[in-house]
Amino acid sequence: MTQTMSTILNVFKFYKEGFQNMSKNSKKLWVIILIKLIIMFGVLKIFFFPNYLNTRFNTDEEKIEHISKELTNTNQ
Repeated sequence: MTQTMSTILNVFKFYKEGFQNMSKNSKKLWVIILIKLIIMFGVLKIFFFPNYLNTRFNTDEEKIEHISKELTNTNQ
């Protein structure tokens, strides 16, 4: 077994053992944290961060042109 694989296996065992030895309250807190992350990055992304380029432009060239104009636009 290579050194890299051995290190990865040791890290995996470390976390596995840590999660198995957690108290009941700690496991509940981790479940709450995971649910919050799913909501933040999964659900809210749909509503607050729509895919602006795909809804406004049809081709890659139009998207590239729009991005380059926005990046080089200086409002004075």
